[in-house]
Amino acid sequence: MGITLPRRGLFAAALAPLASPALAQPGFPTRPLRLVIAFGPGGAADLLGRVVAERMTTTLGQPVLVENRAGAGGNIGAQQVLQAEKDGHTILLHAQGLAANRFLFNNLPYDPDRDLTPVALIGEMPNMMVVSPSMRVNSVADFVALAKSRPGMTYGSIGNGTSMHLAGALFCKAAGIEMQHVPYRDTSAVNTDVMTGRVDTIFQTFSAASQLVQGGQMKALAVTGDARVAALPQVPTLKEAGVDLSTSGWWGLFVATGVPTDRIAKLEAETLAAVRDPAVAQRIAAAGGIPRPMDSATFRAFVQSETTRFRDVVGGTGMRAD
Repeated sequence: MGITLPRRGLFAAALAPLASPALAQPGFPTRPLRLVIAFGPGGAADLLGRVVAERMTTTLGQPVLVENRAGAGGNIGAQQVLQAEKDGHTILLHAQGLAANRFLFNNLPYDPDRDLTPVALIGEMPNMMVVSPSMRVNSVADFVALAKSRPGMTYGSIGNGTSMHLAGALFCKAAGIEMQHVPYRDTSAVNTDVMTGRVDTIFQTFSAASQLVQGGQMKALAVTGDARVAALPQVPTLKEAGVDLSTSGWWGLFVATGVPTDRIAKLEAETLAAVRDPAVAQRIAAAGGIPRPMDSATFRAFVQSETTRFRDVVGGTGMRAD
């Protein structure tokens, strides 16, 4: 004899599979994500962050909203992320300064190893040593000779602990010269002051300087990476110009420690997919960058190796940021 259920029971039974725990829990993300870029607009960090955010918006089903929170070598942006809810909806884009800041700032308000979890590396980009077109130097050798004969020359950056600051300090050490570091809050201001000669040089990210060089508003002396950049093939590397130095900035994504591991894994997969997308990779390369997708575990080890490198670099140059 069959079992007859009342109509209400039949309706409940039909809905029962839809109420399983896996489907009853909301997916991730459940609302727009915040990508906090720890640097101002217009630079390499801003460019890379916005390109990746645009791609992730199309695949995550939620917009990835970009916020620039510049200052203190990226520490202000990092603190914004650390103060947010640890649910994966707030992401930090930081740079190599994250590995150096503990040696540059006496009272760093957080522990990068303990408080931040690497998600994925996006890519790297060389800096370009540029001067005002009116400066009477046409090579790195000319600049070094001038700096040795004229104490008190300056180099600018978009803040303490940024790739521009670190590249400038490394250059001074490698070239055997002394220059005063002048930090600015944003790319536009420091570019303007080098074009007008208020600061003598900057080691600007390639993406933020290449168009100004091509337009004759800046004069390029060298790029800091291992190889020349296809967009400006006439510009030599520092090593070709006689200074034994090779360094490039890098940028990656982090979240606050405490974000659930499954959400970190999803952000990692989406970031890697974005950087491996040929259209995204082409946009990064067109700006002078090198796409370098690196998973969370490998990125963590890379950051640790960079921390060791900058401990030696900062200790050897006496650099301080506060």
